[in-house]
Amino acid sequence: MIGNLETFQNELAASGFPPLVNKLAGAGFRGRITTRDLGPLRLVSLATPESSCVGRERDASDSENLAVKVMTRGRTRIEQGRGEAELGPTDLVLLDPARTLRFESTAAAHVTILVPRRELRIRPAQIDRLIGVRIDGSHGPGALVSVLARESAWAATEFREAEALRSAAAVVELIAVALEARLGDEQPAPDEWLRSRIAGYIESRLADPDLSPPGIAAVHNISVRRLHKLFEDQPLTVAALIRHRRLERCRAELTGSGRTVTAVAARWGFSDPTHFSKLFKAMYGYNARALLTSNRAQTTKTRTAGLDKDGGQDRP
Repeated sequence: MIGNLETFQNELAASGFPPLVNKLAGAGFRGRITTRDLGPLRLVSLATPESSCVGRERDASDSENLAVKVMTRGRTRIEQGRGEAELGPTDLVLLDPARTLRFESTAAAHVTILVPRRELRIRPAQIDRLIGVRIDGSHGPGALVSVLARESAWAATEFREAEALRSAAAVVELIAVALEARLGDEQPAPDEWLRSRIAGYIESRLADPDLSPPGIAAVHNISVRRLHKLFEDQPLTVAALIRHRRLERCRAELTGSGRTVTAVAARWGFSDPTHFSKLFKAMYGYNARALLTSNRAQTTKTRTAGLDKDGGQDRP
């Protein structure tokens, strides 16, 4: 979509970006914005004229996402947190939409991936070190993220839902690898690195009903005992992590789809509907069916309101 400044800013806000004040924008401003969703990720392609922008700090509760900005054309200088990045084509940077942001750019094009914070599994202290720091997109893990971001921004509509979820998990995993690599000397200890890789493996295979500790251990060439040892000081055991993330996926799908509870449960590895219902209520405090019923009622109410409005317009 190509629009003037007001239209462009409205589209940015609708896409999940914080309000920005562009000091160079005038009456002749023209920008292009295209938004695609890939599972839990949102990919926003932007093309803008020369700009000098400021985004003010917001309440952290207003922003559940972090942003990975990938340059495709032009140059940008960004300041956020303790970081200051000079970006050229293919370079990327991690940004926090809730924090104060300043940037200046030539006429440029870039793709921004909005990633739910919970998906990255990187400690807050490490994120603080990475915010506003340039990541080289010409080689290594950064290059893979750069290529995937640019390609996915145009191809995301061709994915089936299951493919989108698995692809998004792979993109998040690559982003995590690129961010960890940028930490340099503060790379995680071997156990932490392996635990992170295993968590990424679990995330990408949540729909596999055979996902289990023995299989995970075998894939990573370690014993089941060693696997459990890796997670003994974590909030969740391996089995509990699998169950927790599957329940989160089920809740998200029940909120936004018309599938039955049984179908959604089976899709995410729960073969026993009764057992699933007990787990779901124990985690969220209400029944999965109640969530589905509430969602359908809201949809019906919205449609009815729309019909009433249309009907009102058609009446003489």
